[in-house]
Amino acid sequence: MTTTPATLIVVDDDPEICELLADYLGRHGYRVFTADGAQALHSLRAEHAPDLLIVDLMLPGDDGFTICRDVRKHSDVPIIMLTASADETDRILGLELGADDYLGKPFNPRELLARIKAVLRRTRCAPPALPAGQARWVSFGNWQLDRMTRELIDLQGERAALSGADFQLLQVFLEHPAKVLTRDDLYALTRGRDAPPLDRSIDVHVCRLRQRLGEDAQHSQLIRTVRGAGYVLTAQVDALT
Repeated sequence: MTTTPATLIVVDDDPEICELLADYLGRHGYRVFTADGAQALHSLRAEHAPDLLIVDLMLPGDDGFTICRDVRKHSDVPIIMLTASADETDRILGLELGADDYLGKPFNPRELLARIKAVLRRTRCAPPALPAGQARWVSFGNWQLDRMTRELIDLQGERAALSGADFQLLQVFLEHPAKVLTRDDLYALTRGRDAPPLDRSIDVHVCRLRQRLGEDAQHSQLIRTVRGAGYVLTAQVDALT
């Protein structure tokens, strides 16, 4: 059985980086295309959309923030940001706008490859196969989650698709209800590696997930902050048949 290689689009204005990544990632089995922001957005609307975007934040014209925001209006395709900025605010803003991971420039191509593999494992656009014994439908608070389609369903039956990162984080909370999870726990369980020192990306992802659940970060009832410890899902979790 032949597996279709994942398609990646690199959005960067540096031709050397584009050439390097196209060659390196191509040799590791990926189909790699380079594009500017407009071309990337057009590709997402095409019949054969990419499986992942690699977007430089510092682009002329529409920068990476704008591209990330526009992509999230109509697609949940995974996004890895590349940034040469040492300003943590830029990374946090990119994550808030919907990026799944980030990597600072200059970077080792092997590290980018590892992050691509990790992001695709947890956010591949095709719905995941459910493990044996795991219910497709889960109820918590005023919400239901369809694990097959990765959709949240509210009390009125309205559906909203989750991005891969939001879905993975919610899965972790649902699998550990009433248990305080540290930031390091959440990072390791969602990304498969230890968190870098002083990394705040988990806080950003939790804030984004709270917004998807219609809650204010300062007064969240479903996912509460435990000062000095981490976060806890307070709702009862029930599997539905």
